[in-house]
Amino acid sequence: MQIGVGHTLPAQNLHVFQARRASFKCRQTSPLNPSTKPNPCSQKPLSSACFSTESTRQHLSSLEKLLQKTNEAEPEQVISKPPINGSIGNKGKVLLEGLNLSRIWPETKAAEEMSPRHLNRLQRLLSKSNMEYSPRNSLGSRWREYHGCNDWSGLLDPLAENLRREVVRYGEFVQAAYHGFHSNPAMSTNQAPLPRHVALPDRSYKLTKSLYATSSIGLPDWVDDVAPDLGWMTQRSSWIGYVAVCDDRREIQRMGRRDIVIALRGTATCMEWAENLRAQLVRIPESDNPTQKVECGFLSLHKTPGAHVPSLAESVVEEVKRLMETYKGETLSITITGHSLGAALSLLVADEISSCAPHVPPIAVFSFGGPRVGNKSFVDRLNEKKVKVLRIVNNQDLITRVPGIFIGEGSNQQQEDLQKNQRNDGFGKVFDMIDNNNPWAYSHVGTELRVDTKMSPYLKPNADMACCHDLEAYLHLVDGFLSSNCPFRSNAKRSLVKLVNDQRSNMKQLYTHKSLSLNLERDRLRVPIPSCLPSPSR
Repeated sequence: MQIGVGHTLPAQNLHVFQARRASFKCRQTSPLNPSTKPNPCSQKPLSSACFSTESTRQHLSSLEKLLQKTNEAEPEQVISKPPINGSIGNKGKVLLEGLNLSRIWPETKAAEEMSPRHLNRLQRLLSKSNMEYSPRNSLGSRWREYHGCNDWSGLLDPLAENLRREVVRYGEFVQAAYHGFHSNPAMSTNQAPLPRHVALPDRSYKLTKSLYATSSIGLPDWVDDVAPDLGWMTQRSSWIGYVAVCDDRREIQRMGRRDIVIALRGTATCMEWAENLRAQLVRIPESDNPTQKVECGFLSLHKTPGAHVPSLAESVVEEVKRLMETYKGETLSITITGHSLGAALSLLVADEISSCAPHVPPIAVFSFGGPRVGNKSFVDRLNEKKVKVLRIVNNQDLITRVPGIFIGEGSNQQQEDLQKNQRNDGFGKVFDMIDNNNPWAYSHVGTELRVDTKMSPYLKPNADMACCHDLEAYLHLVDGFLSSNCPFRSNAKRSLVKLVNDQRSNMKQLYTHKSLSLNLERDRLRVPIPSCLPSPSR
């Protein structure tokens, strides 16, 4: 390694350096390494000029040590550029370039590096599926808190680790519902459907019942003539989800109870989309209170029976009663989880089973990207029945803001308190009248866990609406959420495979380019759409 030291040292000290350099050549080893034997020629006495300046000696020793480390870390030869002119500034710059400090201190290239800092971490997140897990902590006697008995007070901001894992786990049950539907979406119009196999993300659960939703409206007959290839997209009845129960003794002991899960997927068929657009509020048939109303389309999918299948409401009530009788005497819980349309139907299912029998187990709803379902009176109805609802909401998800108008929005407790303080008795009656009679006066239900696409280091801050509503994006954001005022957690473990595959156009270019440069096989990134991946957060 050649460095133009003679250009940077004063002439009066040049003879000192030359004498010291001769000593280095003679020794052939570093004086800082005592394990090596010196060359015999190194035993010759040195000139007193070598030790005339102690600071020069220390400087040269430090320089040699620095150069030795550089050579060990980077064996290739570094050739310095000759100085263009004789200025001291240019000569010093040449020396610094020759030392190649950026290879010794990588922080000097931080602006060029990606986040997370280590590229191998991104490689693991892109290549793994279910190889890394967080420990399954015992919920024990606290399971009721994680199930919402106190409306998740003190567990959301910051987000408790055990609750994060439970939320992601229930989201994966919904992913299994999506996968179960798309693996065989068509239904026969002439006979009852056959039993359906669903690959559950948690092997400690077993499927006990398939659920179907039926639209009360149908397309005109001429649609089949004009577009005969639509097939299952126009069918009135479709597989919407399932009921599963925990059947593993060790998992039951860990959770503190036997859990019954009801998982419901989101919109998939044309008929379901048509029902979503029937956004006027209608009265709940079984309610004695005429002011309790829900969206017409959601109620239709919940209550309408099919030609060969019962209604969603009837199927759920029948299965829950059966399981309650089967496991009579055990500690039970009912967890209903859904995404988008499934989140809306989850509230109607919870309302249905909360009064289907005496001593119904505790009911909790974990909804992802759910729209508004009913008015303020419907919210009060669920609260009176002690149905606990945790709504996971993406700040950029527009679906969570429809249907309805802001007058009926009363899910935020602080907003409610402010309205109560500002209203006198006269104004209160006016607003109550609007809430009860306005067909667009919707209200959200339950407690909110708000995440934000902009907090993810992987997703573009201006990701499109489909990405902001995507279930895998929701689980990705929950897995990385710490608190409302903290960045995305650095030790998030959830795989990025499905997110990169489904939302490549919404990923930051830095990561899509890096994923290609990692030489990952394309077939490893091709996950069936939609898919269910066991979470590394488990």
